[in-house]
Amino acid sequence: MSSSQPGTNISEVEVTHIDRHGLWLLVSGGEYFLPYTEYPWFKEAKVSEILDVTLLHQGHLFWKRLDVDLSINMLQEPESYPLIYN
Repeated sequence: MSSSQPGTNISEVEVTHIDRHGLWLLVSGGEYFLPYTEYPWFKEAKVSEILDVTLLHQGHLFWKRLDVDLSINMLQEPESYPLIYN
């Protein structure tokens, strides 16, 4: 069995930073800021829950333990996808 070369990023999605304002995602070479004011599902979440994100088919992000689904398109063009949180 061979492993990837040291230092090679094998993750397609990575949470790069979390602070009191929101979180940053690195996805397929693009970096996105998700402020808690627009993505409130993450504000009270545990760090381990936020870090547990998977990039599924066709740019679909999924946080299983938080039951949150977002698409890359939603992050790139938020004005086209008004979020409603109840």
